[in-house]
Amino acid sequence: MNAEIQVIDLNFQNTKESIGSFLIKTSKGPVLIESGPESTFEQLEKGINNAGYRVADIYAVLLTHIHFDHAGAAWKFAKNGSKIYVHEIGLPHLANPEKLWNSAAQIYGDDMDRLWGKMEPINEELLIAANDGDVIDFGYVQFKVIYTPGHAVHHNAYQLNDVIFTGDVAGCKIENGPVVPPCPPPDINIELWKQSLQKLRDAKPKALYLTHFAKHENPLEILNDLEAELDNWANFIKPFYEDKTPVEEIIPKFMKFTSDAFKLKGLSEDEIQIYEYANPSWMSVNGLLRYWKLKEQGRI
Repeated sequence: MNAEIQVIDLNFQNTKESIGSFLIKTSKGPVLIESGPESTFEQLEKGINNAGYRVADIYAVLLTHIHFDHAGAAWKFAKNGSKIYVHEIGLPHLANPEKLWNSAAQIYGDDMDRLWGKMEPINEELLIAANDGDVIDFGYVQFKVIYTPGHAVHHNAYQLNDVIFTGDVAGCKIENGPVVPPCPPPDINIELWKQSLQKLRDAKPKALYLTHFAKHENPLEILNDLEAELDNWANFIKPFYEDKTPVEEIIPKFMKFTSDAFKLKGLSEDEIQIYEYANPSWMSVNGLLRYWKLKEQGRI
């Protein structure tokens, strides 16, 4: 039975097609892939209502990983008894998000509330580990868990029949724009990421559902282009790492590098801004610098 998938645009920062959530009807009730941040919860609730449901109807939420733009509002559903699925490494951070929140606050500072809203603990009885190869059974709808580290050590993708919900592992691609890799600290591991991309290829999907953003029916092209762009971005950062260039000097250079690449693809300034909301370039500088540091230290 083909499952009906509804894309809900969360209108992050009043911008269309930056962050999405996906609603799937099952025999146990509606299920969401990704909750988005708490700051967009009202928009998500509207999408749920427009599909004919209430927030309290949501049976479960499957999270690809625990970054705020994917998981920040999961606690709102848990308050109503929804089951929350995430890779086992992410479970403790949802049960007690204080460390996760404080770590992010060092990066975002006073912008935390504006960007992400709030994050509250989730009752451990509602948190369920979703690990590689597991099948999550919702009656006539079943999701296969594909463990896909590289962007985050606790990252999962979820396969439903011949489509895969990829979170961030298949990159960000807005409409017909290029696919780019989100590379925030602290977990970027390009070797693992490439292995994850191969796992997605091996699953032979007919389409990918990207959290940033929506459905794309050219999966091989996206996965191959992303792998090339991962190397491109990492190799741009490497000489700055080797020269010990201060991060505040690298960021404007990298942002120009990515902006120029977007412009070569024909994107307008407005379209580039949507990519920046979905995947801030400056975050990738820190993530890729840390990757090269760990690689030099032999830790990856």
